[in-house]
Amino acid sequence: MSGRFGARLAEAVAARGALCAGVDPHPGLLAAWGLPADPGGLERFALTATEVLAERVAVVKPQSAFFEAYGARGIAVLERVVASARQGGALVLLDVKRGDIGSTMAAYAAAYLAEGTLGADAVTVSPYLGFEALTPALEAGKGAFVLARTSNPEGAAVQTARLADGRTVAQSIVDAAAERNADAAPLGDVGVVVGATVDPAELDLSRLHGPVLAPGFGAQGATVADLRRVFGPGLPGVLPASSREILRHGPDPVALREAVRRTQAILET
Repeated sequence: MSGRFGARLAEAVAARGALCAGVDPHPGLLAAWGLPADPGGLERFALTATEVLAERVAVVKPQSAFFEAYGARGIAVLERVVASARQGGALVLLDVKRGDIGSTMAAYAAAYLAEGTLGADAVTVSPYLGFEALTPALEAGKGAFVLARTSNPEGAAVQTARLADGRTVAQSIVDAAAERNADAAPLGDVGVVVGATVDPAELDLSRLHGPVLAPGFGAQGATVADLRRVFGPGLPGVLPASSREILRHGPDPVALREAVRRTQAILET
């Protein structure tokens, strides 16, 4: 797909709504679907889910770790998921959370943001070796969602720490992303990841001018009220992410489609 990620994301959300649906082949979900925790079960789960989701949501988010756990055969399934999601018309946000320096970061960008079999429209990245170390991914012409303020308790010790200028580490990441997005229209390519359950007083997102991936909606406990409390009414630029709350309704494709429809309807109320 051609064009800058921020513009394509805005178009996709306008057409299909803001829901970001995850493909997380967790062993517990495979078992709930009556599938074995092996490459065959992985393939049936992931492709069934992707075929349903990709025709209905703006963004499909495969969690790479659950594919990597099966080695080369799992990566081969992930390649098919990326292709299937694209065929269904969804943007692909590959949840890899990579972060490194120099040529290593450039190699990650080549793996996940180039036009190869794993090439996605966007990836998640970790800035904790320095925000500027992410430059190869940020300048790849695709999208990058930078971990800023995650909802896991362990993250707070680093993310809410104060810098010499008084800002939190998380706010400095948001501000660095905002600088990258300053001249883009309608949205920049650099988003941030902010959990849907965090304290809204912690971050100023007003100058971000880019998307926000908001995990925690659904199975992790966050509600639409939480989303609006954290991100404001209308949820401008926010992609609420839901994975297991939708996927638990499989393997019946009809039940999966209905779960997507209900989730989208809840977000629109």
